[in-house]
Amino acid sequence: MTTVQANLTYYKQLNEQLRQIDDTEITIENAVGQRYLGCGSSGKALTIHGTPGNGLGQYLNGSTIEVFGNAQEAVGDTMNDGDIIIHGSAGDACGYGMRGGRIFIQGDCGYRGGIHMKAYQDHFPVVVIGGRAGSFLGEYQAGGLILVLGIGQDGAYPAGNFCGTGMHGGKIVLRCDQAPAGLPRQVLVSEASPQEAASFAPYIDDFCRLFGGDAAALKAQKYYVLSPNPEAGYHQLYTYES
Repeated sequence: MTTVQANLTYYKQLNEQLRQIDDTEITIENAVGQRYLGCGSSGKALTIHGTPGNGLGQYLNGSTIEVFGNAQEAVGDTMNDGDIIIHGSAGDACGYGMRGGRIFIQGDCGYRGGIHMKAYQDHFPVVVIGGRAGSFLGEYQAGGLILVLGIGQDGAYPAGNFCGTGMHGGKIVLRCDQAPAGLPRQVLVSEASPQEAASFAPYIDDFCRLFGGDAAALKAQKYYVLSPNPEAGYHQLYTYES
């Protein structure tokens, strides 16, 4: 394993240093906002202590990135494969355009999480948020799964305003005691069926394995599934197949 001290190293220099390391296991200590860490990497295990900057794991193609701290904006932007694990919260636009891989966030997620997510061939993107998400969650979502566990929310609706605006594929799953109200016309909502609950249960297991918690207790709670409304989609922009 190779350890790199980030400190005040400029992000371009730090990323160049990381690209020159042949070791598959790399630890970055004292990250202080350096951008694009792990960008486009594959076959690596990158552990980060501190706060990585914008674009963490952009275009990730199979590596695992684990952050012990918070992350800033655009985590996993357009990622294709791999895992990003955040022992903290993430900023805005997490999972922007991601088409594969998984992002696990122990805490909260900012605005526009999962915007433009899309499944591609055998790739299926997944974002799991332990706490709550900001407004415009899943905006223009075209595929994949966004799962918000609402830990610490006491059963309240765990997302902000305009959840699922423009949604035309995929699913958003929210743990809350009552069906969300005031959603955009593009969104249908229903309580999760046993079959649907079984489909996202493995991600709850993985979340608890990574961060701790009682997976059985979480799975026993009530979940609501948000899916696209074929009668109210943006037909002039997207093709819907029933």
